[in-house]
Amino acid sequence: MSVSPAKPMSPGVVVLLLALLLGIQPITTDLYLPALPALTTELGARISQGQLTLTALLLCFGVSQLFFGPLSDRFGRRPVLLGGVALYTLAGIGNMLASSIEWLIVTRAVQGAAMGAAVMCARAIIRDLYAPAEGARVMARSLGGLGIIACLSPLAGGVLVPLVGWRWALGTLAVFGLALLVLLALRFAETLRQPTPLQFGPLMRNWGRIASHRGFIAWAGLLAAAYGGLFTFLAASSFVFLDVYRVSRPMYGLAMASASLAYILGTFACRRLLPRVGLQGAVRVGAALSLAGGTGMGLLAMAGVHTWWAFLLPHYLFMIGHGIHQPCTQTGAVAPFPHIAGAASALSGFFLTVVAFGIGAWLGARIDGTVFPLVHGVWFWSAVIAFVAWVPVQRWGDVSAKAAAA
Repeated sequence: MSVSPAKPMSPGVVVLLLALLLGIQPITTDLYLPALPALTTELGARISQGQLTLTALLLCFGVSQLFFGPLSDRFGRRPVLLGGVALYTLAGIGNMLASSIEWLIVTRAVQGAAMGAAVMCARAIIRDLYAPAEGARVMARSLGGLGIIACLSPLAGGVLVPLVGWRWALGTLAVFGLALLVLLALRFAETLRQPTPLQFGPLMRNWGRIASHRGFIAWAGLLAAAYGGLFTFLAASSFVFLDVYRVSRPMYGLAMASASLAYILGTFACRRLLPRVGLQGAVRVGAALSLAGGTGMGLLAMAGVHTWWAFLLPHYLFMIGHGIHQPCTQTGAVAPFPHIAGAASALSGFFLTVVAFGIGAWLGARIDGTVFPLVHGVWFWSAVIAFVAWVPVQRWGDVSAKAAAA
């Protein structure tokens, strides 16, 4: 199947589309969280069933990328994106109409699978259009837009749920999906230049080639470690803020929004660093900030400084580092595979889901009414980030044209 030619997109359009495609993940999860208690009560569900609406979404998000990646390498990014976002929109309508918790679990699972198509294609599009160094700068600009979406989503959810109810709050996701679908249909031009045959033998060889590539292991490992620290904070923060320190819900929303602002600052720092020190140099700096944040958080907790700002302020350092890591790691992981970028993007995305599930299980067994599970988890991942960024990425993560030729 040949890829139909289309007029190229302007850099501004590329950045806007990437920001919306990547931002579909935080808006789908963060805007939903304030609605979770209300919908669980109205549908007569147990808390564990309510949590399953998130677990199913994350599981399908990770697994679906393993299918969408090869499909996008074979048939192009455009049909996978249009189909995925259309399915996302329909699932959003299904969320609104849910008459039981089982119905909602199914529609959230479908929404998570569709979300995987959008996020996976966004990472692959960067590799289609740009060399690694330039791709990281474009990714940093796009992730700045993601940071704005992540900043506004929990605040919007907190306002919409008491104002219009959880069904109409979830309807916002369907509106977002429809607007994105129209924008893609009108403005997105196919970026895949050389389709890859979709056959079982070559597909398995591609998976093996990607998974055994030391550069991919280094960059995907750093991506997973950075996400591990972030997910630990997200998964435990509501418990610590609301139950341990009795912070009000509006203050909790502001705290999460302020962390997103720190992340946006990190993406700006990344754009400044890349022309000077490249991808490997940028993550060296980012790792120092991540480790300083995690260590500061841990030492303050061990010293008995048990107040909400004692882990939020160091977390700002961690989030600035995260804003540096994300553009570099998402670009570096797919850089060695220009012709199978969809498959590489899918595999790196699947790793994130595995990490998230492991952290969720660990926190479920460790939460004990103190701040220590959150603090120890973030401190652990900050140390992993530093090791991966300073050792494997420096040894194997060169994405320059010279290294690729070698």
